[in-house]
Amino acid sequence: MTEDKQLSSRAHPMVLSYLWIRRAVGALGLALPIILGPVAWVLFGVEIQENMSSYYHTPMRDVFVGVMCAIGLFLFCYVGSTPFENWTGNLGCVAAIGVALFPTDAGSDPLHQATLVGYLHTLFGGLFFLTLALFSIYHFPHNEPEDDCEDWNWGRNAIFRISGAVLLLSVAAMGVFLFVFDQATRERLSQWNFIFWGEWIAVWSFAIAWLVKGRTVKLFLESLEVVKSLKKRER
Repeated sequence: MTEDKQLSSRAHPMVLSYLWIRRAVGALGLALPIILGPVAWVLFGVEIQENMSSYYHTPMRDVFVGVMCAIGLFLFCYVGSTPFENWTGNLGCVAAIGVALFPTDAGSDPLHQATLVGYLHTLFGGLFFLTLALFSIYHFPHNEPEDDCEDWNWGRNAIFRISGAVLLLSVAAMGVFLFVFDQATRERLSQWNFIFWGEWIAVWSFAIAWLVKGRTVKLFLESLEVVKSLKKRER
């Protein structure tokens, strides 16, 4: 019996919906940097931007806005195991949609925007990453009722905390880039799209945590076992 079937037989029916929401957030997080970066470059000739937010001012604007709004919607629909986790999801929703609807100013420095909208974008971006780090480091390691039977919680909790730590380190590195480095150093690093790659690492960090929380790894391994068993029967 697969993991999802086991859950459906002994847990609240909405548990499965929560699992799929987690998987959706994780999948969107994995896909976003790839689509904005290499895919846009190969298929549409869009050069790698200084940061992901700058794609708003390229032909990839609809992709960026659509994915961020979708993540925000999933975070709003997500129901955690505590009221605090629910509020964290709601705050993440506001931040994600704020990032999408309040674009960064074209060609601007994140710390030196030309408009109030640009500064709001920077604020929402920082809030978005911090709420996702809170999920990974604090919320996800706490076992839920449907997790009690698992014997690998210690491994998952390590993944959650490592993902959260990597996310925070990525944000800290971007903070050092913006607040500590002199202008000459920043210009040299900007030639290599420092902020874009830092955001890529941060986004993938939270994506992995959400996929693991959604039992995607176990679902994949179980699917492999099913395929292997079918092949053995054919033989």
